[in-house]
Amino acid sequence: MSTSTKTPTSKHPLYRGIRCRSRKWVSEIREPRKTTRIWLGTYSTPEMAAAAYDVAALSLKGCHAELNFPDLAGSYPMPASLEPAFIRSAAEAAAELVKCSDAVRPTGGVEFVDEEAIFGMPNLLIDMADGMMISPPPEVGNDGPSVVDSSDSDNLWSY
Repeated sequence: MSTSTKTPTSKHPLYRGIRCRSRKWVSEIREPRKTTRIWLGTYSTPEMAAAAYDVAALSLKGCHAELNFPDLAGSYPMPASLEPAFIRSAAEAAAELVKCSDAVRPTGGVEFVDEEAIFGMPNLLIDMADGMMISPPPEVGNDGPSVVDSSDSDNLWSY
C-alpha cells in the first residue's frame, strides 16, 4: 500500500509558463510538436518571467498564443529567428522592459479603481451619502398626493 503525498505546486496561480524555484522565478516553454523545452531564464519577479514567456509564446505560436500580458504584445522585442538562443535573448529583453516599466504591476487579484479621480468628483462618496438623507418626493397619483404609510413598521424615510 503506497501513500502519495501532494507537494505544493510552484507554478504561479496567475501567470502561464513560469514557476518559483529557490525564491526566483523561472520561465520555459515547450517547442511546438517537440518534447524539448526552451529555457527562457531566471528572474527576480513573476512579471518579468511572464513577459519572457509571452515573447517566446508569440514567437513559436503566433497570434494563437495565450499571453500573460496581451496589451503589451506590440511592445515586445521579437527574435531574429526561431533558434532557442534568439528566443531566449528576446525574452530577456522583454523581461528587462517589464522590470523598468510601470505598465505591469502586481495586483494580487484585486484591482483598485478610484472612481472619484476618474469622474473628477472629489466628494463623490460624501455627495452620495448626502443624497440618502433627502426626503423622498411625494407620490402623485390620480387622487392627488398619497397618504404616507402610518404603520408601525420601520420605514427607510422615518429616520
